[in-house]
Amino acid sequence: MTSPINDIPDIPPEAPPGDKPTGEAHPLHRRLKSFVRRAGRTTDGQARAYEEFGPRFLLPYNPEPLDFESAFGRKAPTILEIGFGMGEATAHIAALLPEKNFLCCEVHEPGVGALLKRIGEQNLQNIRICAHDAVDVLDHMLPPATLAGVHVFFPDPWHKKRHNKRRLIQGPLVHKLAERLAPGGYLHCATDWQPYAEQMLEVLSQEPLLHNTAPDYAPKPAYRPLTKFENRGLKLGHGVWDLVFERV
Repeated sequence: MTSPINDIPDIPPEAPPGDKPTGEAHPLHRRLKSFVRRAGRTTDGQARAYEEFGPRFLLPYNPEPLDFESAFGRKAPTILEIGFGMGEATAHIAALLPEKNFLCCEVHEPGVGALLKRIGEQNLQNIRICAHDAVDVLDHMLPPATLAGVHVFFPDPWHKKRHNKRRLIQGPLVHKLAERLAPGGYLHCATDWQPYAEQMLEVLSQEPLLHNTAPDYAPKPAYRPLTKFENRGLKLGHGVWDLVFERV
């Protein structure tokens, strides 16, 4: 699964997280992103899905607190997904959990079109897509303690050591996510790259607003499907690691 990833340049030591210079955005807020744009071609079917389903299921980015009931047409626990790739797992989970709302952030246009197509084919009513940087959505649209859960499945592992700082799951973003979770809400991450799994475990364990629901890695929750890429990897002997942390 292709997922948006982050591009985080080194933060100058004179501007640690929490300090905001007067008159300008803090470097963390200015530079932290949840994605790098990928090239890709939107198919005719995806383009038709944009036209047919986009007006109803695409949620425009608006830098003010989101009215969840208005956006989804009902009150229900809301799960944020960051980087849904082509939407295979997203559609599966939304169909499996119709009592939950799913707010999904993705900037890859073919992926957005693919999920809109799945929404139409499966008649899914509980998904809204915000085709915008998830960090902006977190900062400006999602008030504290408003989410029931967060899904981050198979973000780019940035295999080379010199690129590790570009990985999505790092302390500043994890803290933002934890703050938006209601007490008892969960953060579920999954990766098929063991060094990234180890980093995820370390970073998540250091966040004081979260606690691990397992001694280390969690069993795969029943709602998360095995994608075709994951199945292929498992047949080749590759591992997959799930981490499920809960808001205290």
